[in-house]
Amino acid sequence: MRKPKLLLSLLMAAALTCQPSSIMARKDAKCLKPRIVVLTDIAPVNVEPDDMESMIRLLSHADLFEIEAIITTSGWNSSGGKYPQGWMDSLKTVINAYEKDVPNLMKRSGQKEFLSIEEESGKQSIGYWPSPEYLRSRIMMGSLDFGYKSLGNDNNSAGSDFIIRLADEKDERPLFIGLWGGGNTIAQAIWKIKQERSEAELEKFLKKVYIYAITDQDVAWGDRGKYTLSSHYWLRKEFGDKINFIWDESAWLSQNEIGASNWNEYAGHIQGHGNMGKIYPKNKYGVEGDTPSFLHVLPNGLNDPTVASQTGWGGYFVWDKTLDNETYCYTNTSKEAKAISQKYEKYFYDAAFNNFTARMDWAKDGKGNRNPIVIVNGKKGLEAVSIKTKAGKTVRLNALGTYDPDGDKLTYKWWYMPEAGDYKGNIKINDSDKTVSEVIIPADAKGKTIHIICEVTDNGKHNLKGYRRVIIRAK
Repeated sequence: MRKPKLLLSLLMAAALTCQPSSIMARKDAKCLKPRIVVLTDIAPVNVEPDDMESMIRLLSHADLFEIEAIITTSGWNSSGGKYPQGWMDSLKTVINAYEKDVPNLMKRSGQKEFLSIEEESGKQSIGYWPSPEYLRSRIMMGSLDFGYKSLGNDNNSAGSDFIIRLADEKDERPLFIGLWGGGNTIAQAIWKIKQERSEAELEKFLKKVYIYAITDQDVAWGDRGKYTLSSHYWLRKEFGDKINFIWDESAWLSQNEIGASNWNEYAGHIQGHGNMGKIYPKNKYGVEGDTPSFLHVLPNGLNDPTVASQTGWGGYFVWDKTLDNETYCYTNTSKEAKAISQKYEKYFYDAAFNNFTARMDWAKDGKGNRNPIVIVNGKKGLEAVSIKTKAGKTVRLNALGTYDPDGDKLTYKWWYMPEAGDYKGNIKINDSDKTVSEVIIPADAKGKTIHIICEVTDNGKHNLKGYRRVIIRAK
């Protein structure tokens, strides 16, 4: 049933997960989801089950993302030939299972009805579960070929044209593009813009789009490492620092390896839980290697996905020369950056997995645990709490308004993330396990920024977490 206006008011009143996002500036956009587009080379599970696994996890979090499009495209799964159009059936299988689970998932945020398709195609608030009809209306074909040589007038697709339409919409939110396969479709969209519009219009388009590439899959499997054949290379070489491009070579490997070594946890907590759990396939190689692309964007108060160095569940990145030894982007390929990224990937793995398991409980039973809501210094929402102070002073941080929607007992951990700021010395935090803590700002921190994370854990099933970032600027 659909009652368009009533639903939004109910979601706002519930306010369990609907909080201001760190990437929103306007007051009337406080509860809006981040916009994402997925480019996936999803395949039958006997070919490669990885993309189906990640798609199930994505849809179990569909209340947190405005899924603007799911576009099938070329990638390693299809390398050596065009993307087989029949493989899109695997995507339809996941949405069919979601359709059976979504009535239970909706109970997590007290949702009773769906919006009309027209309103769902507008702007969605955090906490809103999209209808299966909406999701089906957003799946389409992208580029069937790969490599920068395929770019051109003959390479336009429903997917590349739709990305242009999405970026042109009057919406201040960034458009996050997750590359689960090759990025030929987004490259084609940008190629077309470059041919048809002015330089200023092109730059406006590039500023709107944020790309997160799971390795570089825009080459044939046998050409792995020949990066200059890829349309990813063309994007970086052609546009340099004008394009927002993350190239991950760490988080996807950690996800694959840790997931495979902990497969029993997936078998016990994911498989068989709800209808999506019933189709969640056993891994063939790694587990959910594409998942970091949307964990990076997930609105949980931990990081702003437009700031690549603000480490979250999707890894750590620095501006650096890439593996092609020629172009630059945000990446974690250097030994130092990869070590830092792996440290956080391992640290956050359990929290991200527990989030998944709790949501699959909801899919199965229509009840389960929900995350703590973290409030720091009286400021609600998900955006970072910004504080200015003098070097040598003590900053008092309190999370007294923090609560758990299920009434669970909460534990607190305040910790320092040195890589995110530009002060690299040690930071002392008094009462780091208390609701109220004190951060001692060193005398030599003048002109520097210090990032503190408030991490709150409940004692409910799966021990779910909530976060809030505090950015301290020393004068």
